Amino acid sequence: MSYLADLTLRLAAAAEQIPADVCQRHARYLVNTQQTDGGFGGREGGSDLYYTGFATRGLAMLGQLQGEVAAATGRFLQTRLSSQAPVVDLLSLVYAGVLLSLAAGIDIFSDYPDQWRAGLAAELEKLRRSDGGYAKAAEGQKSSTYYTFLVLLCHQLIDVETSDPDQIAAFLLSQRRADGGFVEIQPMQRSGTNPTAAAIGALKTLGRLSPDVAQSSAQFLAEMQTDEGGFRANTRIPIADLLSTFTGLLTIQDLDSAALIDVAAAGKYAESLQHDQGGFHGAMWDTGHDVEYTFYGLATLALTSDL
Repeated sequence: MSYLADLTLRLAAAAEQIPADVCQRHARYLVNTQQTDGGFGGREGGSDLYYTGFATRGLAMLGQLQGEVAAATGRFLQTRLSSQAPVVDLLSLVYAGVLLSLAAGIDIFSDYPDQWRAGLAAELEKLRRSDGGYAKAAEGQKSSTYYTFLVLLCHQLIDVETSDPDQIAAFLLSQRRADGGFVEIQPMQRSGTNPTAAAIGALKTLGRLSPDVAQSSAQFLAEMQTDEGGFRANTRIPIADLLSTFTGLLTIQDLDSAALIDVAAAGKYAESLQHDQGGFHGAMWDTGHDVEYTFYGLATLALTSDL
């Protein structure tokens, strides 16, 4: 089973422990943010693949990716199958399509030949760099920890074998720093919660996560939890945010090291960021809300719901 498919099932099962009224409020919020073309947008409005991916993931977690909401989402995604897009949007497109198939029996790829997947794999390979990693864009010079992880996830979803996984693992390990965390690009020295989560996810996907790397990364992530209960992005940032909280919590649980943190406090932090009408803020300082942070909030509640 792919990393994302496994995560989807895990979150959906855990979300059953979230109080029903909470799930209903946020499900309504997600449904109400759907645009007339069937896609979902961010705070600036207008549908795009990135936010449609997060809305689809949130609805699937809540068991609400069905009916006309799912059908309209499928129609929107089909209009984007032949368009050029960054890798993060391509992953959103493919993953949302997979979720629609699993949850609603809608196959957005039915009219596209197998060459579509081969073409996508070829486009992804243009991002490969000599150090074994993948860059954010074709013109990018430096490999990215996060985008290397995204490409690996895309490979799984389109059932394409990743070439030279040992070289990719070597690149990822070169991003590791003395504090046990990982950086996003090579020149950086200060580790971050999110690149560490991406590196651990990628190494696990490749089957190349060693016990010592796992242990030191868990220790680093535990130190990123703040008095608020959430996780901060790095040591220079004094306050937590919902993205870092979700990725840090998920990864430290995947490393079987949840005892190093206060899991209940992470759940309370996520609860504190709920908007009264549905949706989640990104952090205490954030006055807005959107479908991306709503997914992170719901996922964090799910991961802490069995306490």
